[in-house]
Amino acid sequence: MKNSFTIHDLPLSERPRERLLKLGSEALSTAEILALILGRGIKGESVMVTTQRLLSKFGNLKGIANASVEELTEIKGIGPAKAAQIKAAFELSRRLESSLDESEKPIIKSPQDTIKIVKNRLKGKKKEHFLVLSLDTRNHLINCKPVSIGSLDSSIAHPREVFKEAISSTAASVIFAHNHPSGDPTPSKEDIKLTKRLAEVGEIMGINVLDHIIVCDKDFLSMKGEGLF
Repeated sequence: MKNSFTIHDLPLSERPRERLLKLGSEALSTAEILALILGRGIKGESVMVTTQRLLSKFGNLKGIANASVEELTEIKGIGPAKAAQIKAAFELSRRLESSLDESEKPIIKSPQDTIKIVKNRLKGKKKEHFLVLSLDTRNHLINCKPVSIGSLDSSIAHPREVFKEAISSTAASVIFAHNHPSGDPTPSKEDIKLTKRLAEVGEIMGINVLDHIIVCDKDFLSMKGEGLF
């Protein structure tokens, strides 16, 4: 019986690691880079086969990046450990893209400015993600941190967790943002109730809540602009 092809059957010069060391990472295909992240395949099967399954299932890198751990582990050859490696690699890339020098930190003056910061973080998400943008006294962005994932309610986005990030960042004010996977930015009763509660807590703590932006892939809504709190 013929054994399955593995990466060790390739000449050394054709293996992803050796190609990267000799030619640089830019010379590698997407599948080869994914293969290096995963490290190895399963018994009798090359890791390249696993990466091809990933690309076939999710279409492209964006699809893989947006996939949950549960979805990734549905792929033959991807267990929880490899799924975690994939998520970690994309998170590093996202953090690099969003990292800013002090002199480059943007000023948030409008909902559109907020959208520029959060759009890539929230686009394509299948669950609601709640973000806190901490600002200094001149409305410069200090950081943008996730607080919760799931259906938005007071137990998930608790004021204690929300303002913990703002306090640790010595924020003068905050902006909240979360996505509606449905594509409809209309705030729910729970959205409005939670935002009013957070605004009250912020007033007590001396941290001004400037806005709460609801983001969809093609639209957004400013709750402050709509006079909802």
